[in-house]
Amino acid sequence: MENILRKTDNSVPVFRHKSIISGAHTSKEISTDANADMAEPALFVIDSRTLDRECLAQSLRSHDIGMPVIAIGSFEEWLAQKQKQPAGAVLINIGGQKVSDPNMTSHLRRVVSECGSVPVVILADKEDMSQILKALECGVHGYIPTSVGIDVCVEAIRLAMAGGTFVPASSVLAMRHAAEAGTQETRPMGGMFTQRQAEVVNALRRGKANKIIAYELNLRESTVKVHIRNIMKKLKATNRTEVAYMINDLFPSESGFADAD
Repeated sequence: MENILRKTDNSVPVFRHKSIISGAHTSKEISTDANADMAEPALFVIDSRTLDRECLAQSLRSHDIGMPVIAIGSFEEWLAQKQKQPAGAVLINIGGQKVSDPNMTSHLRRVVSECGSVPVVILADKEDMSQILKALECGVHGYIPTSVGIDVCVEAIRLAMAGGTFVPASSVLAMRHAAEAGTQETRPMGGMFTQRQAEVVNALRRGKANKIIAYELNLRESTVKVHIRNIMKKLKATNRTEVAYMINDLFPSESGFADAD
C-alpha cells in the first residue's frame, strides 16, 4: 500500500489511501466472476442398489474419469439436485432388466429427454443385440455390458461425452455371425447351387423331362439344358440319373422336395 500526503487549503495534512496491487478487480469485475464458484459437471451413477452403485462410483473415481462421480439411488434424485450440481454424463445401471420392457423403455425416453444434451449411458447384464438396438432407439449414447472391465467402462463413458456412441463389439459380431448362419441355412442345398439350379435339381429328382421343367419354371428348354450341364459339372456326374442319385445321397433332409407335388 502507499499513503499519499496532501495538504488542503488550510494546511491541514490529509492522508489518502491508494492501492498499487497489480490487476486488482473492481466490485463490478468481482461480481462478473461469481459464476466461477459454480460446481463443475459430474458423472451421476444411478442404481437403486446401494452397494452396487457405491462400488461402481468408487471404481470410476480411482480410474480418473476426469470429473466428480456422484452415486444416487434414482433418477428423481438427480432431478432434485441438477440445478445445484450440473451433470456431465449420466450412467444408469439397469441390471438384468430388459430395455424392451414398456416401463423401462418409457423410463429411458424420459431420462434422455430430461437430460437434453447430457449423454446417457446404460450399464446392463444382457448383451443381446435387440436390447442394444432398443436402447439406441431411446436415445442413449452407450450400452455397456456388465461383462466388460472397468477400463472399458471408463472409455465408453468418455466416448459418449465426446459425442460418440458405444456398443459392445462382441454383440455386433455375434449378430453378424447369426445373420450369416441364417443366410447359409436358407440357401438351397447348403449353398451348393443357385436358387434356380436347385429348382432344376428337384425337378430331376422327380424324373421330369426338360420340356416339363422348362414349362414349370418358365424357362427356355435350352436354358434348362445349360443348368443341367452346370449341375452335372458341380457334382461330377455323367448323366441325369446320377444327378438324382447323388443329390438324394448328399441331401437326404431335403428329399421332401421330391414329393412336393
